[in-house]
Amino acid sequence: MERKKYNISVEATLEVIGGKWKCVILCHLTHGKKRTSDLKRIMPAITQKMLTQQLRELEHDGIVRRIVYNQVPPKVEYELSEYGWSLEPILNALCHWGDQHIIKEYGDKAAVLEDNGLNDFTTDNDRELMKP
Repeated sequence: MERKKYNISVEATLEVIGGKWKCVILCHLTHGKKRTSDLKRIMPAITQKMLTQQLRELEHDGIVRRIVYNQVPPKVEYELSEYGWSLEPILNALCHWGDQHIIKEYGDKAAVLEDNGLNDFTTDNDRELMKP
């Protein structure tokens, strides 16, 4: 088998977590184990087929772990693997940059972000005021 060559290391990163949905899935999994139905509910724009495909690819790359419970009806959960948790600083940086971009473009995160319990609507000014 011929070894793959990259022009720059970020290509290897994007090969694993690139695309529209993988980082979104991973961000949700930083908040704990999720069933496929949980992920579908909190990501309503993704199709079931795409969600399944992305989860399989992330599992294949060792980023997520699929947990199958031996019960009826069958229960499957997904969680970040130890290797997957190594992406947390990258995911946090992407979220922070996204917050700043939204503020730059729209002025207010609450105007464009879902109020789903996962988004922080406090501003940097609010954080400064809360400091002791």
